Amino acid sequence: MPAAPLVSVILPTWNRRSFLEKAVESVRLQTFPHWELWVIDDGSTDGTGGLFPAADPRIQYVYQANAGVAAARNAGIRRARGEWIAFLDSDDRWLPGKLERQMKFHENHPHRISQTDEIWIRNGKRVNAMKKHEKKGGPIFESCLKLCLISPSCALLSKKLIDETGLFDESFEVCEDYEYWLRVTARHPVGLVDEKLVVKHGGHADQLSRRHWGMDRFRIRALRKIIDSGALTPAQKEAASNELEVKCRIYARGCLKRDRPGEAREYAIFPA
Repeated sequence: MPAAPLVSVILPTWNRRSFLEKAVESVRLQTFPHWELWVIDDGSTDGTGGLFPAADPRIQYVYQANAGVAAARNAGIRRARGEWIAFLDSDDRWLPGKLERQMKFHENHPHRISQTDEIWIRNGKRVNAMKKHEKKGGPIFESCLKLCLISPSCALLSKKLIDETGLFDESFEVCEDYEYWLRVTARHPVGLVDEKLVVKHGGHADQLSRRHWGMDRFRIRALRKIIDSGALTPAQKEAASNELEVKCRIYARGCLKRDRPGEAREYAIFPA
């Protein structure tokens, strides 16, 4: 294995062979050369492992029993040797200057996390992101309460920040990134490289968001967790509590529409 790189790229995958080759190639084409790539195969059955002959020492392939995307990212983080950690989802890809632009940003700014903007592709066609999804920089905790404003594929974090914040919560089947970015942004401002340097694909049938009804129940869990953590300032706690109430009411209405009155009652009553 070559000397430790500056950036460790963590790429979790599960039965995404058709996307994965392009994702990996987008890492190889980076103009910033000091990286290693950890492909964490979370129990694929589509022959994913056959894509990785031991030809490029910068690329390490690890197979594990299926445990979810949070566990796969954590497996990569534990193996990472770089001072910086970048994530890349297996159905996304980077433009060639992505890592170089972010590393230059961190050379000139004290931020311990940054994100880039992204291009959205839905069902093979480019679409414009809605205003509410606009990438932001600075102290964005309160903005992140409503929805996940950091795409993993856009993020670059210092390893020390991850050591302090902790790993992804593996009990979250989905919205694990929402929960994680709440923990990060509660303490750290986010640097913004305001360039579209990530191509984000969506609309395909195997997306986690399509396999789980009621995504807000996972966000509600995340909000309760951060509120109970003791890590928030009074203003942050008030904002998180207000958003928790909003999400509980929305989810309760959804339960009623799906003839789940017991669950609706549970969420309609905002916990004191």
